[in-house]
Amino acid sequence: MPATPHYPHDPHAPHNEVPGRIMAREMREQPAVLRRILDKGAPAIRRVAEDIAARAPRFVLLAARGTSDNAALYAKYLLEVRLGLPCGLTSMSTVTAYGARPDLTDVLVVTVSQSGGSPDLVASTRAAREAGAITLAVTNNPDSALAGVAEYHIDILAGPEKALPATKTYTASLLALYLFVEGLRGGDGAPAQMLPGLAGDLLARHDEVRTLAARYRFAERMVITARGFGYPTAKEAALKLMETSYIPALSYSGADLLHGPLAMVDNVSPVIAVVTDGKGGEALQPVLDRLRGRGADLVVIGPAGEVGRASAGFVLPTENVAEEVQPVLEIIPLQLLAYEVTIARGQDPDAPRALAKVTETR
Repeated sequence: MPATPHYPHDPHAPHNEVPGRIMAREMREQPAVLRRILDKGAPAIRRVAEDIAARAPRFVLLAARGTSDNAALYAKYLLEVRLGLPCGLTSMSTVTAYGARPDLTDVLVVTVSQSGGSPDLVASTRAAREAGAITLAVTNNPDSALAGVAEYHIDILAGPEKALPATKTYTASLLALYLFVEGLRGGDGAPAQMLPGLAGDLLARHDEVRTLAARYRFAERMVITARGFGYPTAKEAALKLMETSYIPALSYSGADLLHGPLAMVDNVSPVIAVVTDGKGGEALQPVLDRLRGRGADLVVIGPAGEVGRASAGFVLPTENVAEEVQPVLEIIPLQLLAYEVTIARGQDPDAPRALAKVTETR
């Protein structure tokens, strides 16, 4: 069983007032959620994928906000790399604010949303369907307004998520989207079968992350970088750190980091590199060399060999794990890191200030 996190708190406080209690519980649920998707959700996902594949969409548009936007970016890499389908991320305001009505005949529009309740996602999906698109909603709520307006729906089966920072719904979205793309290409999704067990192993190493978090308790800024399939992980990790600990965390593709932002990195700037074991990690090597050359405080989340060349890090299990499913595992130690940094800074990751669980943008 995963180790239970240590909570620095008043021992006389009621249990429901323990900071981070809900987020910690939901992170620990991830292995069970991933197994549920594989055992119970996969057949329905495959049926949706086969139906859509038979309609031969000419390209794909993805719509999402926040954490779901990072899951959609992961789907973009899958669709382009695994299927060779042109794919883009939509700007919903073109429809909701400007009233544009593009011709979307034979275009697959995939809208990803945990709650399925944001008005702009609902409105843009409805408009896409009216414009001729094949519409798919990927949500944690089959009774949501978004599921109701889309032609197809995939339930990520994560169960209720009460903490404001999304954890289990993020990894559930990644796995559901992976199985959907595999279904489009006629694959069996076998590389995903090992994910629940490996996720449990990572959660059991919580103490390692707590030690790592001590580096960032007083950080004023952080940079997170990756390439390829790891880039959505970098963006999601930055979001988690910002919304829980309030540390400005800047996420960059390694290629973009070299095009200017590298100038802000110095020997006191914390940099986290997400090094996927595969072509994405290979593409990141010149960036890692430049960061080491600048004396950056470089922490690597990735294979043992890469961690050994950094200031510190967290070793991921990558042997025999396909590159395209590694993001499901990469984010887990970074979720734990956001949690631990927040607790160390005396804040409650369950309830970040100024945020609501369902953000109703228009």
